[in-house]
Amino acid sequence: MNTKTLFRSLLLFLFCIVKINAQEVLTIEDAMKIALQNNFDIKIASNNLDINKVNATTGNAGMLPRVTATLVDTNSIQNSSQTRQDGTTTSLDNAKNNSLNYGIGLDWTIFDGFKMFARLDQLKELQKLGEAELKRTMILKISAVNAVYFDLVQQQQQLAALDTTIVISTQRLILAQNRFAIGKSSKLEVLNAQVDLNTDKVALLRQKESYANRKIALNQILARDSKVDFKVVDQVPVDEKLILSELIALAEKQNPQLEAQIINKRVSELELKQIKGERYPMVSVNTGYNFLDNQSSLGFTSQFTAKGLNYGLRASLNLFDGLAQNRNEKIAKILIENAKIAIEQQSLLLNSELTIAFQTYLTNLELIQLEQTNVAIAKQNLNITVDKFRIGTITTLEFRAAQLNYINAKVRYSNAQFQAKLSEIALRELAGNITLK
Repeated sequence: MNTKTLFRSLLLFLFCIVKINAQEVLTIEDAMKIALQNNFDIKIASNNLDINKVNATTGNAGMLPRVTATLVDTNSIQNSSQTRQDGTTTSLDNAKNNSLNYGIGLDWTIFDGFKMFARLDQLKELQKLGEAELKRTMILKISAVNAVYFDLVQQQQQLAALDTTIVISTQRLILAQNRFAIGKSSKLEVLNAQVDLNTDKVALLRQKESYANRKIALNQILARDSKVDFKVVDQVPVDEKLILSELIALAEKQNPQLEAQIINKRVSELELKQIKGERYPMVSVNTGYNFLDNQSSLGFTSQFTAKGLNYGLRASLNLFDGLAQNRNEKIAKILIENAKIAIEQQSLLLNSELTIAFQTYLTNLELIQLEQTNVAIAKQNLNITVDKFRIGTITTLEFRAAQLNYINAKVRYSNAQFQAKLSEIALRELAGNITLK
């Protein structure tokens, strides 16, 4: 590599640094806020919750009266004939008959066996169920944002590691060329160095491709243009102070799936209450004010008008329905029992998942410490190897092995941090306490 080519490479490297620094730095807090505002699934769940809120009203529960206005206008043209008791016959062609009836009426169920109150409580529970579903959707999306974001951080670290290996391989090639120029090494050493440098460049290109694709994936979750460019932070912070008992206690209080099962049980209980209401009489009152105007071309009366108030009371009681009432109550009680079983099942599953995830979390924390030590050892070994390679006391194969050991150690360390972060995310998701922190 001549001086001119090296100078151009340095200029290109500096240009890339300036370009990267000019990119938006997207923090995990900003990413989560964008997702909460833009994500389509969250918007749909929020709209569904709005529907549940609109439904949870006294009118929808049947507590309010029904007021209707009616208008009936009937007209006819007929050839009519009437025969009286004395045998007299009266006929009229094209006889017109008009009837106009209009008014306003009120119908109000004042007692239905307390079903309306149970129905209102059930609608409120369904609203809570919508809130739990929205919370679950938000937690899942925030977890996905965290996972993809810190995957990007990990891949960015791997890019840095591959950049380092490019620098080392370039230095090795220059040393090999210089040694060959003064006759201290063979052409084979130069060729080997060139092949290894090209191999590292291929790996770097593949890693850049993977990094770019994950950026697109994060933009998709954030529901923004896939072409939006950004960079992420340099480190993967891992909370090393999580406690299993505290996570289990949190999960029992705020895990949205467990919360949904508890609400479903309450909904089933209110359904049984409504069914039992069928055993009571239903009482409703009605009233109205009507106007009537009838006109007839043939008959004893040519015009009849009336207006006034009407009112009444209606009561009904189911005396026998083929034992359907007993059957419906038995089915409702079974559904309540199923809801209880579902709560127990979800609670047991939740505890099991938390215990397994916590064990994985502890293992990953240990791996972080181990891989961090390996990176320090590999770096020290590489420094010694580079010095020995300069004076020609080791082979190119030994140099390459030390180089790959260092790069692989950095990649494993980065991956260990990422896996530990995934474990933390999984635990917080199960506990239902992923926050914008």
